Amino acid sequence: MHRSPLYRAAVLSSIALAAMVPMHRAQAQAAAPAMSAELVAAKAGLEKYKDPVMAVRDGYLSTVACIDFPVGATDGPVVYPPGAMGVHLLNAGNIGPKLDPSKPQVLIYEPSPNGMLQLVAAEWFMPEQAAAGTAPEIFGQKLAGPMDGHEPIMPAALRHYDLHVWLWKDNPKGMFTSTNSSVKCSKSDPYTVAIGADHKH
Repeated sequence: MHRSPLYRAAVLSSIALAAMVPMHRAQAQAAAPAMSAELVAAKAGLEKYKDPVMAVRDGYLSTVACIDFPVGATDGPVVYPPGAMGVHLLNAGNIGPKLDPSKPQVLIYEPSPNGMLQLVAAEWFMPEQAAAGTAPEIFGQKLAGPMDGHEPIMPAALRHYDLHVWLWKDNPKGMFTSTNSSVKCSKSDPYTVAIGADHKH
């Protein structure tokens, strides 16, 4: 059957585009950094906390507020790019002079439009006094700080180091960046706390 040159060009273009799709997918996958074996193990062990009721049963208590940094902020040595953190559930029993990959001090959830809490990150936290003058490390990363406590969810006097690890939600700025522009706190929610500019208390 005779086909016009225009028809043949269209077919060739379609074939070329189809061939490019897997290539682009492979490039995107290659661009995403692979997690270390330690991070993979930590994530697997914390999967049960996708159900926040399980977190509460294990001693994680909600600080209620959804923490948002709509324009970013700075707090001494710590820079917070524009984004949010979400709702923190704190387990005071895990706080001490040693960090355990399986026992983060904080679990972080994002409120969804249907009112459910979605697990997005874990946070390893150590008071400055417990650190004894040396920045703690975990997963090959030094915790950020020392910094003041983040009012209203903790007293400003509680100076500490912390490391946010976005295990369940991609962070465009990197897995260990404190804020995540992909996480949203509803502006209309009375429990959303917006922090900005110089993060002072």
